[in-house]
Amino acid sequence: MNANAIYQRLVRPILFSLSPETAHHLAIGHLRFASSRPAILRQLERFQPPPKPKTVFGLTFPNPVGLAAGFDKNGVAIPAWAALGFGFVEIGTVTAKAQPGNAKPRIFRYPEQQALINRLGFNNDGADAVAARLQRLRESGAWPTIPIGINIGKSKITPIEQGVDDYLYSFRLLAPHADYVVLNVSSPNTPGLRSLQEHDALEQLLRAVRTENENTRKPVLLKIAPDLSLSELEQIITACEQNGIAGIIATNTTLDHSVIPAARDQTGGLSGRPLREKSTEFVRAITSRSSLPVIASGGISDAARAREKFEAGAQLIQVYTGYVYRGPGLLREIADVA
Repeated sequence: MNANAIYQRLVRPILFSLSPETAHHLAIGHLRFASSRPAILRQLERFQPPPKPKTVFGLTFPNPVGLAAGFDKNGVAIPAWAALGFGFVEIGTVTAKAQPGNAKPRIFRYPEQQALINRLGFNNDGADAVAARLQRLRESGAWPTIPIGINIGKSKITPIEQGVDDYLYSFRLLAPHADYVVLNVSSPNTPGLRSLQEHDALEQLLRAVRTENENTRKPVLLKIAPDLSLSELEQIITACEQNGIAGIIATNTTLDHSVIPAARDQTGGLSGRPLREKSTEFVRAITSRSSLPVIASGGISDAARAREKFEAGAQLIQVYTGYVYRGPGLLREIADVA
């Protein structure tokens, strides 16, 4: 039985019989256990796609398919993700202060649309704990050879006026452990966060991070929302180019829930297939206006949708919701068209 069949017939029915968050914790728990067991990691390696190396913003990726931020917020299962065949892994979103996130339930499945809505709210262990965990992993000798990105955001209790200092705190602790760092200013689940995409606020954040990054010199990327206007997007591109941003991740989840039946709708960010077209439009808009590398994220659930992102100009892609629905076989399927 191949990877697709194992996941579709055995694993997914078990996970989907549980609440979405319970299933998530079960999956992460098993991958965390596997990450410290070399024999299990070797078994996971049979799911790996063939190598298709690509160099982007100075980093070499064994293949262009990465795990999007949000799946492994605290960086507890990095060796397992590498063993499964991801070309890179982005952990987080990590905030300066540990926080529990929003009230449960806060993840909702929509199998008919192959979509999820989440309003998690940056639940994570905090920058201090995550930095210490990454240091232990590196010292253990189990640090993988694939690039590791760290996605950082603003703590909920930090006033938006103090947001820059909050980001800088996380950046100082986490950048030394990262191959690249992502500034998340686009989650819809932290009040006021998306206001940091506005011109003056974004300029202030990017300038501060650029100054701080003179010590570590890591590629810094910006993750943007899919709900921006074209004029807002153009201002963001200009700010990125003027402040040394290495690339853009397009996109985060959307607040457009028009495909979800009103009776089943929930507050939060929508991901999965319904985000495909909007995400691709943003990739195309960025690459037609800038030479900045783009990592495409949103609605990538099969080879055709991955090809669409590459044809729109994406250098790399990330999966999350598509991986929930399709499982490990998705990586090999996508790698064939990368």
